[in-house]
Amino acid sequence: MTAPLAGLRVLDLATLFAGPLTATLLGDFGADVVKVEHPDRPDPSRDHGPTKNGIGLWWKLLGRNKRTMTLDLSTPGGRDTLLRLAATADVVIENFRPGTLEKWGLGWPELSTANPRLILARVTAFGQQGPYAHRPGFGTLAEAMSGFAAITGEPDGPPTLPPFGLADSIAALTAAYAVMTALAGRDRTGHGQVVDLAIIEPILTVLGPHPLWYDQLGYVQPRTGNRSTNNAPRNTYRSADGRWLAVSASAQSIAERVMRLVGRPELIAEPWFATGSGRAAHAHVLDDAVGGWIARHKAEDVVAAFEDAQAAVAQVYDVRDVMADPQYAALDTLTEVQDPELGPLRMQNVLFRLSETPGGIRWAGRPHGADTDAVLTELGLTEDEISALRTEGAL
Repeated sequence: MTAPLAGLRVLDLATLFAGPLTATLLGDFGADVVKVEHPDRPDPSRDHGPTKNGIGLWWKLLGRNKRTMTLDLSTPGGRDTLLRLAATADVVIENFRPGTLEKWGLGWPELSTANPRLILARVTAFGQQGPYAHRPGFGTLAEAMSGFAAITGEPDGPPTLPPFGLADSIAALTAAYAVMTALAGRDRTGHGQVVDLAIIEPILTVLGPHPLWYDQLGYVQPRTGNRSTNNAPRNTYRSADGRWLAVSASAQSIAERVMRLVGRPELIAEPWFATGSGRAAHAHVLDDAVGGWIARHKAEDVVAAFEDAQAAVAQVYDVRDVMADPQYAALDTLTEVQDPELGPLRMQNVLFRLSETPGGIRWAGRPHGADTDAVLTELGLTEDEISALRTEGAL
């Protein structure tokens, strides 16, 4: 079956992490993604985190379904080659500081002249305008500035940052949606446009109504640890065999089932139990009831009892548990990919399943510049022209 984005060409000029992940998401569903890296300074994700045999494992995930080529955009030959590539592309994704592409003569006027139907996705920390636009920035700053860190952690502890690229990942999901939206607009208008995405914005959106609460009520959400200000019981609890479990009772009916299960049905009759905010105000009472019951049972028995009661619970997994979980196995969430460098690899599958035109992982991240000659030959360059670019230092 033909993948839904087959025939779409994407040039990935970005590094670490939101921009490249945007391109990965498009490649997963059939887009021809060409990863363009500097000849001497490849995407840092190639060396980010653990390696095996000197090969970065994060890159195997982030670089999947991409062909790789090298090009120094700051050289005349690199600039001209990029414009020729852009003329054949549908999407260019970049995350240089604002003004960098323009300095190289590769700004929107030049790119759109080369290809009026092009979509240019600019994924930067602070966007293309404003007082912070030219600052260096990473997702960590977005996690701090959005209010995420301020509400994460224990009440008497410091603000807490996530130990992974949360803001970058949210931005990448948003950017992929933005690109598809821009492509739909192109289908109507016949011409391309610029996507300006600031990493500080999507994470602020997924945090919910915090700005609205403050605007209308002057309310600032505090850090509450694993508890919620909107409902209870909602926390993590330790079982008799030392496993942690998460319980959520956002719905009134679920909260009532939990109380019956743990042997405290009398709490349901309390006036405060009838609302989520009322339960949250008495979270210590509910935590004692739920936590005390879970502490007397093994984790597998807790899960079975909650399932029988149709109440919501899950064990707190580390990656070993994720890899062994039968639900993930049934969904093929972690799928095996054959890699010529490292052999079989297990990694996350594509994000969702389509019944008629599914996506898939065709290959894991390829070596730096592995497809340079093939891409340039497809572009119509001769061996002599490719050799001249190498002599110039453009490749």
